[in-house]
Amino acid sequence: MKETIKVENISKTFVLSKKQMKIDKTDIKKKVAVNDLSFTAYSGEIYGLLGPNGAGKTTTLRCISTLIKPDKGDIFVNDHSVIKEADQVRRKIGFLTSELKLEDFFTPNYLFDFFAKLHDIPLDVANKRKIEMFDKFGITNFQEVKIAELSTGMRQKVQIVISIVHDPDIIIFDEPTNGLDVLTAKIVTDFLLELKETGKTIIVSTHIFSLVEKICDRVGIILDGKLRLTDTVKNLTKDQSLEDTFFDLVNQEV
Repeated sequence: MKETIKVENISKTFVLSKKQMKIDKTDIKKKVAVNDLSFTAYSGEIYGLLGPNGAGKTTTLRCISTLIKPDKGDIFVNDHSVIKEADQVRRKIGFLTSELKLEDFFTPNYLFDFFAKLHDIPLDVANKRKIEMFDKFGITNFQEVKIAELSTGMRQKVQIVISIVHDPDIIIFDEPTNGLDVLTAKIVTDFLLELKETGKTIIVSTHIFSLVEKICDRVGIILDGKLRLTDTVKNLTKDQSLEDTFFDLVNQEV
């Protein structure tokens, strides 16, 4: 398999606001979100980042996606540095995050066309892809309904379609099934497996053990910004469950 993403010893620290310090009940003004983290992802595989809320998963994905820069280290996407060649990286990736907020007064149809133009996709190619994706995710009958009037699950499906409007080779999903009903979650997970079979590289972050066991080839367990363990799911579940392995690591931290 081809190495498509290489994360090399990245670290990221944030300065906390007074409000955040109060929420976290701390006097420390800085938080190390990611601490000297490294891993590699390959074409034709789904790599999972597994960890609790606040572990550093989203920060890691945001660094890979060029939304923020690591303070130390670098990340290479198809040999392009996210620090020095961010534009080239953005052309290769699709990023779905809960932070993507769709404007309430737009429709799925309008948003798809808008993002297709941003990616310079020819009109005929965009229209064909829209028909295929809207049909796959059950959006067709809702394509002229405003985002504000859609269910949570339908909004998530629209977000997914928009994030990969340009059919990227590398797909990064932050908590792809979070808040979805079981039917919508299955549509999403089945789609990720379909994308994997086409040779795409997929990275997902999650705190759901069953999702990792179902779709991921390899997984990295991240705690307090550090990658504590990375291996194939098959190896990690050979002697005990993934959940037991995870909590063994958590207990070592205590």
